[in-house]
Amino acid sequence: MKKPVDLSAAYQPKEFSFRDEAKVSEIISRYPAGKQRSAIMPLLDLAQRQVAEDGAVATPPYGGWIPLAAMDKIAAIVDVPPVKVYEVATFYSMYNLEPVGKYLVQMCTTTPCMLCGSGDVVKTCESQLGIHAGETTRDGMFTLMEVECLGACVNAPMVQINDDYYEDLTPESMKQILSDLQEGRDVLVGSQNGRNASMALSGTTTLVDQADKLGIKKAV
Repeated sequence: MKKPVDLSAAYQPKEFSFRDEAKVSEIISRYPAGKQRSAIMPLLDLAQRQVAEDGAVATPPYGGWIPLAAMDKIAAIVDVPPVKVYEVATFYSMYNLEPVGKYLVQMCTTTPCMLCGSGDVVKTCESQLGIHAGETTRDGMFTLMEVECLGACVNAPMVQINDDYYEDLTPESMKQILSDLQEGRDVLVGSQNGRNASMALSGTTTLVDQADKLGIKKAV
């Protein structure tokens, strides 16, 4: 789950500005005149991604999060009191309001994943990285976070790492994913057992002829 937010912490920068002003203007243009506050959510996402870009080349690295200065900047852009931006940023779990690792590993432990073995996947993450949920590795590479359902129940157990889903996990495949990320190797996104999207493990149950023509097979 998310940690408490410390808006006066030493890691908070004093200033923030968007590098891509054209993107900011494009986001605001999506909404009718006088309704620019609707841009708060995509602007928060833009700020978080900009911080992640900076963190990817920093030493030590870090992931995307939203500083207080960024929230204040967004409030000024859309002309609302800062508290209106704070309310949005603190409500939605996809916004990180404190520094996280370059790779944010969000571990789903809700019922479907739990029944399919997420407990062992969580133990693998903690053992491989030497940290527990809510902690970040000393090298700044990984943060572990336990989350509620991520909506990929049919492919349980699964984790989300940054923007990508890793599904049909086993302790062995989870360990391999973390090792590949640690070593900078390419990582297979999606199902880890060869399943096509959310197809039944036994194979296709509808449109069988079309699936055969496309070469879609059951998971291994």
